[in-house]
Amino acid sequence: MSERMNSETLRKLYLDFFKSKGHAVIPTASLIPENDPTVLFTTAGMHPLVPYLLGEKHPAGDKLTDVQICVRTGDIDEVGDESHCTFFEMLGNWSLGAYFKKESIAYSYEFLTKVLGIDTTKLNVSVFAGDESCPRDNESAEIWKSVGLKDEQIFFLPKENNWWGPAGQTGPCGPDTEMFIDTGKDKCSDDCSPACSCGKYLEIWNNVFMQYFKDSDGKLSPMERKNVDTGMGLERTLCIVNGYKSVYETDLLAFSIKKLEELSGKKYGENEDDTRAMRIIADHTRTATFLLGDVKPLSPSNVDQGYVLRRLIRRAVRYCRVLGIDGSALIELAKLNIEKYKDIYKNIGDNAQRIEDELRMEQEKFDKTIEQGINEFGKVVKHIPSTTIPGKTAFRLYDTFGFPLEMTIELAKEVGFDVDVQGYEEAFKKHQELSKAGAEQKFKGGLADTGEVTARLHTATHLLNAALKIVLNDKTIMQRGSNITPERLRFDFSFPRPMTPEEIQAVEDLVNEEIKKNQDVILEEMSVAEAKAQGAVGVFDSKYGEVVKVYTVGISKEICGGPHAKNTSELGHFKIVKEQSSSAGVRRIKAILENNQ
Repeated sequence: MSERMNSETLRKLYLDFFKSKGHAVIPTASLIPENDPTVLFTTAGMHPLVPYLLGEKHPAGDKLTDVQICVRTGDIDEVGDESHCTFFEMLGNWSLGAYFKKESIAYSYEFLTKVLGIDTTKLNVSVFAGDESCPRDNESAEIWKSVGLKDEQIFFLPKENNWWGPAGQTGPCGPDTEMFIDTGKDKCSDDCSPACSCGKYLEIWNNVFMQYFKDSDGKLSPMERKNVDTGMGLERTLCIVNGYKSVYETDLLAFSIKKLEELSGKKYGENEDDTRAMRIIADHTRTATFLLGDVKPLSPSNVDQGYVLRRLIRRAVRYCRVLGIDGSALIELAKLNIEKYKDIYKNIGDNAQRIEDELRMEQEKFDKTIEQGINEFGKVVKHIPSTTIPGKTAFRLYDTFGFPLEMTIELAKEVGFDVDVQGYEEAFKKHQELSKAGAEQKFKGGLADTGEVTARLHTATHLLNAALKIVLNDKTIMQRGSNITPERLRFDFSFPRPMTPEEIQAVEDLVNEEIKKNQDVILEEMSVAEAKAQGAVGVFDSKYGEVVKVYTVGISKEICGGPHAKNTSELGHFKIVKEQSSSAGVRRIKAILENNQ
């Protein structure tokens, strides 16, 4: 294996390899999904490509590759171990009907063994074992044998291990083949396989073969156009090729750990609590830097993505206390992250001052909240009949004021009290279950929800965007987020004040005037320069390639990936149901389409 490979080298090796195989390199997309109600953040490389995986033509062609920035917060409480991160980069390549299993597996094998220099004998793969709904994937297994793997290196595993999708109730799905590195550890049992969590096998890559469509009855039908979607984590791959034990040893996080050692005077790896605190601070600060500096920049708030951002920042500040350092350490780490990534992701450098300012404001707000929490603790102990802080009370201090359990225990000890830790853990578990239920409900619609109703709402969003600029007489208004479900659209835009009732009505009327004209929605493909010359709105330029899709509908001309209605007559009557604040300087409109066909 290669020695001490850095992230810049790995990114370049990957993109250059797939360019040599005829793939077009496409830019990374925003961390905030566009028109996707199912997730808060872009959690995989395939998210921005969903319309194309479902059949739309991609302007860059049918063979694509990129490095996609991602955020996953479902395992936030696991961050602090050797491998979990909330932010990561996903190396990916896609075939939109251009090739399938044979080429995909051959590419993966060549890149792993020839480019990265991984010993073939250490490579193991898993393929779908088959069940009553779908046959065993012998095809993939035979292809792996043809490139050089032996029978004992190929594992047939069930759907829970080797099947992807659909993302929602319906949509594309299919078997996958996953690649693992044998760490050399002894098998945990006779039937030890890559499905085990014993640590013998480390996953490095996953190739998904989207060859079936699952309908609302659960029936699988072969898709006419078969796609390939792959994903390889940059951080994890760096660990494997360099022989690191932890992602925090890679050049993407090691500089943050070093700075925390300098600030705290403590040594990473010597004390378990200090090590975990350093990892959490390093990870959360990097994630906050990217969310604050995104092409659709976030601000901390109490709802949706802004709430997650606030939680990450405050959690990092809390762990600064564990190290005995001030929360302003986050700003120093953010500066280092900006320096590290600004040449790769231009928006990070462009938003450098904003990142620092937002972190500083949130840290100061949290410091005040902590003070309030200490005051609240003082009130609580006066009214507790025993000398034990109830678990529910300890959890309320955590949930409302950001008090970690250890802080409550420490304060309780000072006044001769103890804490019902078991009760706290039960309250925390209940909170997690409620959060999980909410997240599952959020996923209910599915990534593949590009039905006619959603397409009409998407088209209405374009008209709304244009109408706001006209009615408010402000061409500087920028889209700051969009979320569409089959029931409604939600549109965030930059504007410094609440809209008046008259302005809201005027926007609504203008959109409906455009709808009544029964205008065709016109699609053209052109360069970004041509689109701008024609006055097209390109809200998030950095995600677009050399050729873009431009949709024109009446007063609106906008760069977009779709999906859309064919004619405004399909939309029905547009109605704004709410106008409110989303965050500082950002307003939010929720609207519906009534009587749409």
